[in-house]
Amino acid sequence: MTEFPKPPFPAQPQPVPGTTAAMIPQPDHGETSYMGCGRLQGKKVLLTGGDSGIGRAIAIAFAREGADLAISYLDEHADAQTTKRLVEGADRRCLLMPGDIAEPAHCRKVVESAVSEFGRIDVLVNNAAHQMTFDSPDEISDEEWQNTFAVNISAMFYLSKAAIPHMKSGGAIINTASINADSPSPHLLAYAATKGAIENFSAGLAQLLAPKGIRVNSVAPGPVWTPLIPSTMPPDKVAHFGEQVPMKRPAQPRELAPIYVLLASDEASYVSGAMVAVTGGKPII
Repeated sequence: MTEFPKPPFPAQPQPVPGTTAAMIPQPDHGETSYMGCGRLQGKKVLLTGGDSGIGRAIAIAFAREGADLAISYLDEHADAQTTKRLVEGADRRCLLMPGDIAEPAHCRKVVESAVSEFGRIDVLVNNAAHQMTFDSPDEISDEEWQNTFAVNISAMFYLSKAAIPHMKSGGAIINTASINADSPSPHLLAYAATKGAIENFSAGLAQLLAPKGIRVNSVAPGPVWTPLIPSTMPPDKVAHFGEQVPMKRPAQPRELAPIYVLLASDEASYVSGAMVAVTGGKPII
């Protein structure tokens, strides 16, 4: 709990969506720390937003637990190639699929590509997200609002709808929500609204898919040190990012990965419809 970096952090503005290499300090995705024990051996996983941040940590952990991964990402090719090398370093297969999941047709293409590569999907992790900071509703353009919903929640529906026919009993869907679903930041109005929708979507879908033996859960992170932070928040917010939670620091991506491993594994056979909070001590009520 005490070995990770704490704010204040140096100024480090980046263009959206940001890159890992430009971050100070560098995020810890578990590159040198995560040790697998075969909990996901042989599973075929489709992961969105897997190039960096929480997604990279998930990819590393899943690969070291024995899973092969198809990774969807926007256009952060350098980060995606690094993640691919880390997955293949665990002797697992990795398919990279760049493109914009705001487009329904691309969501269907992503699923088709994953199934073509692996023959099936055992675990779908809907992790990709878009956010921007605004001080007033009139600053949010129609296009920005629509794009946030398209990436964060509509894509989740399209991907799940396309993937479910290729999932068997025992499969799992894991959706990344946020503490903003229950404690919304006013400066992240569109983003927070989508995260509330994700929690509701996950709970409803879990009930629909229970007869098929497919579990659905969501994870609600608090502040996490990823490229989205310096690329979408003002410098003063970045400098003090994470101070607002009881642990007085942001999570490192590696601290999220074990939750996703558990929810993807057969050990979580009776866990569905749950929302797991990973918030550094700040309660979600």
